[in-house]
Amino acid sequence: MEFPILLTVIIALALIFDYINGFHDAANSIATIVSTKVLTPFQAVLWAALWNFAAFFIAAYIIGEFKIGNTIAKTVNENFINLEVIFSGLVAAIAWNLLTWWFGIPSSSSHTLIGGFLGAALMHAFMMDYHDVVATQPDLGFFETCKHALHQVTTQSVVKFDKVIPIFLFIFMAPIIGMIISIIITLIIVHLYKKSNPHKADQSFKRLQLASSALFSLGHGLNDAQKVMGIIGAALIYYHVEMLQDPVYLNIPSAGRFDYFAEHYLWVPLVSFLAIGLGTMSGGWKIIKTMGTKITKVTSLEGVSAETAGAITLFITDHFGIPVSTTHTITGSIIGVGLTKRVSAVRWGITVSLLWAWVLTIPISAIVAGITYLVVTFLT
Repeated sequence: MEFPILLTVIIALALIFDYINGFHDAANSIATIVSTKVLTPFQAVLWAALWNFAAFFIAAYIIGEFKIGNTIAKTVNENFINLEVIFSGLVAAIAWNLLTWWFGIPSSSSHTLIGGFLGAALMHAFMMDYHDVVATQPDLGFFETCKHALHQVTTQSVVKFDKVIPIFLFIFMAPIIGMIISIIITLIIVHLYKKSNPHKADQSFKRLQLASSALFSLGHGLNDAQKVMGIIGAALIYYHVEMLQDPVYLNIPSAGRFDYFAEHYLWVPLVSFLAIGLGTMSGGWKIIKTMGTKITKVTSLEGVSAETAGAITLFITDHFGIPVSTTHTITGSIIGVGLTKRVSAVRWGITVSLLWAWVLTIPISAIVAGITYLVVTFLT
């Protein structure tokens, strides 16, 4: 099957975003294992990349579905999705990811992608309504026309809030859950090993960190690769339903189309998981430094606690199909182990800066995507 040029570009851009996500975001899964010197940076990225890709087989053949990809594809009302919307969202997401990577800010690739998708869809809806108002009320001035168009947008359910609200809530809930779990795990470990020889205990924890970092990388792959798969899925479903008028897709209820897509386009999740693994192998050393050393100094014991807590949080959210940020999750987990020592062990100045980056990611990505959509539609 030969795809339209814009659809091909979207698939390519989505995989480029996935790759960028790898060196921007997946580095979080190796930050503590590098800072505790359990593995060299090169060994660590290979280890993380292996488990990022292994997550595909877990999702496809053990879990048997891609819940997070399904959630991402359905964050926007399908009546307001077209290829230009998806293209604009991807361009905005890539731009914000590269900018934050350049400055070493561990922002969320996940929320960048979601913000871009939402912003482009809202601009698409606004422009449709703007032209409708112009056609029906040509005597209105520009600002009055905009006001009427904005009012119409608010009545059209462009954004599926049942999908989006949990995503927004877990910007804060995921790091809090990770923090609480890491505190509990750290306190349990400290109690169990309080009479152990410190050197032998440290060696044990360094070996355990291989397992905990593998679990976190597995959770990262399950979570983040599916988001790109969801975007590609939205584009391909639009292509089959709106452009081809494919009777197979038209006869499937809207809620079931993504599962059908995932079954018949299995190469999409495969290459999505592969791309994020390759991105991880490229590293992301500025962000590793922030995550592994600047928030709080991490020992091998604390590395095990933080990674295990992060992995548990990611597995829980994957089970419920809630896309979360692995950056937020591991940050909360690292803060948790710092708090078990003392509150001052956490460098709150760095933490507040990260929080601002998290909060601003979705609105900035949405604005950039909206502007990009305007440019794209003007040029086409």
